[in-house]
Amino acid sequence: MPIATVDPTTGRTLRTFDALDEAGVERRLADAARTAAEYRRTTFAQRAALLIRAAELLEAETEDIARTMTTEMGKPLAAARAEAAKCAKAMRWYAARAESLLADEHPDQADVRDAGAATARVVYRPLGVVLAVMPWNFPLWQVVRFAAPALMAGNVGLLKHASNVPQTALYLGELFQRAGFPRGCFQTLLIGSAAVEDVLRDPRVAAATLTGSEPAGRAVASVAGDVVKKTVLELGGSDPYIVMPSADIAKAAATAVTARVQNNGQSCIAAKRFIVHTDVYDEFTERFTAAMADLTVGDPMQESTDVGPLATEAGRKDLEELVDDAVRQGATALCGGRRPPGFDQGWFYEPTVLAGVTPGMRIDQEEAFGPVATLYRVADLDEAVQRANDTPFGLSSNLWTRDEDDIAQVARDVQAGGVFVNGMTASHPALPFGGVKRSGYGRELSGHGIREFCNATTIWQAADQDAP
Repeated sequence: MPIATVDPTTGRTLRTFDALDEAGVERRLADAARTAAEYRRTTFAQRAALLIRAAELLEAETEDIARTMTTEMGKPLAAARAEAAKCAKAMRWYAARAESLLADEHPDQADVRDAGAATARVVYRPLGVVLAVMPWNFPLWQVVRFAAPALMAGNVGLLKHASNVPQTALYLGELFQRAGFPRGCFQTLLIGSAAVEDVLRDPRVAAATLTGSEPAGRAVASVAGDVVKKTVLELGGSDPYIVMPSADIAKAAATAVTARVQNNGQSCIAAKRFIVHTDVYDEFTERFTAAMADLTVGDPMQESTDVGPLATEAGRKDLEELVDDAVRQGATALCGGRRPPGFDQGWFYEPTVLAGVTPGMRIDQEEAFGPVATLYRVADLDEAVQRANDTPFGLSSNLWTRDEDDIAQVARDVQAGGVFVNGMTASHPALPFGGVKRSGYGRELSGHGIREFCNATTIWQAADQDAP
């Protein structure tokens, strides 16, 4: 895949970029390794000052970078602005809290004595150079939610971004440099996917994190396992959205639309499978379908647009194949199910609701990465939970109910990294984010995320020595 900005509203290539050659990659690896040895000795206060400066620059440049993101991958401009603001918020959050999140841990004194020590504590130390392999769908946020905690922990970063968002990738490398971070502290590698393995195998790289497709996750995990390096993987999702009779159906249906078409439907944590109790299925379906059909598809630079194009031509093709397969096997498109009339250019697809989805249809088990929702009618909560878990993925989940017993059962039994009750899944710096099953492993954000790329080191001192 060429490294290029291709406007998804027209399909036209706007800019192309040369990939780094071996010498260019080597220079960046050398800079990263050299900087890692020094940067780990900086204080939390020093790192925080730099990260806050990066947040200030990002806030001042929000409109420009938002337009760059929209141009490169098609998200509505308002959503791009919100993404930039969220990134600045995460930077400030980690700048304020990293020191306390990584504070030394002191075991109970009785346990220390039992271990034969005068003192014992656990300290968190950075691993060093971390490679981040990032996707195009949230081209700023996916990177910052790794970079902010990693930099505050004293690590340095190498970014291999998706090849269709090179301008956003270059902006990120320059942002941290302009904020005053030492040279080599955070660098963008304009390389293709085939070059990732060599970088990951390089002994100067300590660990890797990847957000992306399941095949990409397998490839990175396989290489990292071969060279025994830590990885964090956030992969696909096919999140359930369970609606029970006690729910506020009007609100559940309205929120369901946003939950499905956020980012033009191209979000791992977007609700995709809508599992609705039979007593409220008809009302929910009517409200949900009408609202989906009423969405405005169009130019993502226009403020009135609800849903822009898919980011790539291949992505639209994959989505069309999933929908066409379901319809051939008996599913019904209650709305959408086609390219919108009048859009001769670009990679647009209508917001779509599919009813009658059954096992055996590809869309029942595969992730639909676009504005396509599947509906399921269930008799009770037990069937809803069974349906929710009947997927290889386990990223997040949603439940709409006023019944505390429903909440307890779903929290206990649904296999996912999160359960969001009476609201849609969202990420926040304070909350751990990640999945189970084939949605990956490890966690981003919160204290869990900042500790993923730290060495938890035990400091033990014998009882017959003076304490430090």
